[in-house]
Amino acid sequence: MILGNAAGTSRYVSRFPAYMLYQALAFIFLFVATTSLVVPTPAAAQSYTFNSVQVEGNQRIQTSTIIAYTGIEAGKSISAGELNAAYQRIVDSGVFETVDLQPRGNTLVIQVEERPTINTVSIEGNRRIDDEALQGFIESKSRQVFNPARAEADAAIIAEAYSQQGRIAATVTPRIIRRSDNRVDLVFEISEGDTIEVERISFVGNQVYSDRRLRRVLQTKQAGILRSFIRADTLIEDRIEFDKQVLRDFYLSRGYVDFRILGTNVELTQERDGFFLVMNVQEGQQFRFGSITTSSEMSQADPVVFQDVLRVRPGVVYSPSLIENSIARMERLGIQQGIDFLRVEPRITRNDRDLTLDVEFVLTRGPRVFVERIDVEGNTTTLDRVIRRQFRIVEGDPFNPREIRESAERIRALGFFATADVETREGSAPDQVIVDVDVEEQPTGSLNLGGAYSVTDGFGIAIGLTENNFLGRGQRLSFNISTAQESDEYILGFSEPNLLGRDLRFDIDLGVTTRSSSFATYDLDRAFFRPALSFPVSENGTVQLRYSYENSEMLSRGEDFDTSTNPPTPLPTSGAVITNEIAQGKKTSSSIGLSYSYDSRVTGLNPNAGVLFQIGADFGGVGGDSEYIKSSAKIIAQQRVLNEEVVLRASFEAGALSWQSDRSSRSIDRYILTPAIFRGFEPAGVGPRDQSNGFDDAIGGNYYAVARLEAEFPLGLPEEIGLRGGVFYDVGNLWGLENVDTAGATCGGVVGPCGADGSWRHVVGVSLLWTTAFGPLRFNFSKALKKEVFDKEQTFDLTIQARF
Repeated sequence: MILGNAAGTSRYVSRFPAYMLYQALAFIFLFVATTSLVVPTPAAAQSYTFNSVQVEGNQRIQTSTIIAYTGIEAGKSISAGELNAAYQRIVDSGVFETVDLQPRGNTLVIQVEERPTINTVSIEGNRRIDDEALQGFIESKSRQVFNPARAEADAAIIAEAYSQQGRIAATVTPRIIRRSDNRVDLVFEISEGDTIEVERISFVGNQVYSDRRLRRVLQTKQAGILRSFIRADTLIEDRIEFDKQVLRDFYLSRGYVDFRILGTNVELTQERDGFFLVMNVQEGQQFRFGSITTSSEMSQADPVVFQDVLRVRPGVVYSPSLIENSIARMERLGIQQGIDFLRVEPRITRNDRDLTLDVEFVLTRGPRVFVERIDVEGNTTTLDRVIRRQFRIVEGDPFNPREIRESAERIRALGFFATADVETREGSAPDQVIVDVDVEEQPTGSLNLGGAYSVTDGFGIAIGLTENNFLGRGQRLSFNISTAQESDEYILGFSEPNLLGRDLRFDIDLGVTTRSSSFATYDLDRAFFRPALSFPVSENGTVQLRYSYENSEMLSRGEDFDTSTNPPTPLPTSGAVITNEIAQGKKTSSSIGLSYSYDSRVTGLNPNAGVLFQIGADFGGVGGDSEYIKSSAKIIAQQRVLNEEVVLRASFEAGALSWQSDRSSRSIDRYILTPAIFRGFEPAGVGPRDQSNGFDDAIGGNYYAVARLEAEFPLGLPEEIGLRGGVFYDVGNLWGLENVDTAGATCGGVVGPCGADGSWRHVVGVSLLWTTAFGPLRFNFSKALKKEVFDKEQTFDLTIQARF
């Protein structure tokens, strides 16, 4: 038993190690497998080595070019990332629709499908914008590789062009038509849609100025009855931003320093055919100038002297432009006194109690910086000197930022450039500045076709050919033809604005005029030559020196005969005075003249008021057949009242002729009044007349004086109609017949020309002013309160001046 038990135990023990071994092996295998899933092991990076590269599917693009895109070298090992980069470079070339890279052992196979080339680019469905204009917007061109992304971008550009015309509903769809040889026709299909106009512009928060007055400031306009001719009534985002700035400038120039635009709201009408534009504004209070003082931080700058050049006075409505003008005047004085680097710093103190702004102009020394040079770029036609002469400084002068800004404005005001940017940068040293002028030329020539009507000359047309930048020299050359029912005029003009590089303007006009007026019994031929020099003598004052040579002749319109006599005897064709003047034949006049003009309508202290004053005289006898002194004067004052809704205007003009030749003067030498000078009468309907021989001719006078008072005001009609009303009162006289041959002249049987001594005529009237797309129309309805029996009254006058 013991042996048996021992033997049994021995067999059990011999089996146990094998069982445990199987258990251990299973556990080790499970542990290794689990560990391999949890703990990452570094993998070997995949690499490729290609001995050759094959390209399949290419037709236009050479195989070597495609391989060059990859940058893969034969026999050189590359990674998978480098292979992917090679793929991306081929795709980025933009000439393939599909690209596939297939490694085949030691050979890389590149399969491509080329994008088609554009055969033609056409535009369909457009009527408002022509093909030529739209083709200039897009980048897709014939013989280029077709790029879908570029075609979509071109479609967006075309749609934006329609949006700028108010057609925001316009859609543009690019489509392709497959052709042979992997070519396509690219077609932009346009649905223009309707123009969505600005139906109403209104303001919220304005107390001082009415909606009507503020709308006149904006470039965006309400849709009116002439909307087919006016493009400003469409909603353009950039234009609204410009209008907001213009509106700010309008209020600031009138002293409303706290003015704010709180918001701009644009709403589509319920019918979705128009917009309502609402501007929410906050006007604030109007401020005026308080005390105005000058102090100096420079020993050589006397503040008293600089204070004396200021034109701004306490009590004047505040305007930033007046501050700018004052600073410019002071800095110019500093240059005249040889004070370099003078800067004027305005320090403003606000007085809310009395709504004034005290201004202290502090004279300080600016940084010691000089102008190293002025670089001009972009001017392909305009000469450099035309641009450079707009600067009041040259290389080596002290640098003045204000002068640079003013020079930039003068360059833009030339009208020669679409854009003109003037910037400064540091030069070769910290105390040197380089001024960069970058311009973009624009067309400066124009062909003007116009129509006109007046009771003096009837209907007519005007053709004008003008080049404002002749040969890139900044000179103006023009040729104008004006033909009407009763007059023809041909004028060739030339202007040089900066003669000899100075602020000296030279003008010359050559012309021929013929007239056959129904208001006279004679015709007129005239040729003239008129050069002139003009130059400023003050901020608002200009002097002109001129010469005039004229060859003129009064012509009879033919000779009638009395057939009741044998032989027939000639009948007179004009009155006695006109007949004597016709008999003088051709006469020449050679004169020199001098005139002075003062105009504050733009640069005055008050933006709502201005004065124009002109005085001059011409002295005949510098050769020619006529000796005389002919002087004239004119003054016009204008003021806007009632929140600038009503315009009041007063004017006075007069002239005097002192004839000194032995031979008598002619009607065309003396003054003749037209409706443009004295309303309520026909052309030459006022003043001395010759009614002898059964005729009735105006013969003019040696003296005249006319005063005009008028007011213009709104009629309460919708502004888009463009109608305003007016009333006027004119008083004037034309008289004086010294040195006139009146032999045989009668007036209603009375010997001597009528109205030689003259009398004052009085006229009242009403006007209807209509601003149209064709030009301003003025209808005058008048009544003479006092006149002479021989005057020729005219109760209605219509004047049209249009350019299109």
